Amino acid sequence: MGKKIHVSTTINGEAVEFLCEARQSLLEIIRDTLTLTGAKEGCNNGNCGACTVLMNGVPVDSCLVLAVEAEGAELETVESIANEEHLHPLQECFLEGAALQCGICTPGFLVSAKALLDGHPEPTEEEIRFELSGNLCRCTGYDKIVRAVQAASERMKEVK
Repeated sequence: MGKKIHVSTTINGEAVEFLCEARQSLLEIIRDTLTLTGAKEGCNNGNCGACTVLMNGVPVDSCLVLAVEAEGAELETVESIANEEHLHPLQECFLEGAALQCGICTPGFLVSAKALLDGHPEPTEEEIRFELSGNLCRCTGYDKIVRAVQAASERMKEVK
């Protein structure tokens, strides 16, 4: 076992501190140490997007980020999307549009789509497909996912 490094970060709006080895991925710490199991380990090499989290507002594959790189960062996981009383419109639209099946890829799609809609509330279909291209789904195909993001965009306009 290697030397442990102290990391201070913010996860889902809360200050968090943890110890990690220099070789440990952010995904490993998020899931195994902090027990936030929404981000999934799919490929563990950055190809599938199941482990996507926001780091300083930017989607990243947490399997490729070293946990020590989270020092001082603001992280958001899929657990932060819903509030205590209501699902986020993205989550509602994914459910209503049957844009999920096995669920392994769903957290990554939700986090990536949230980042897109936060920065660009009215994306075109082409923009949605481009922004979600780092997330792979083996079950649903992509049309239902794209339609769910479009529906969420419309729903979020109505709420404002």
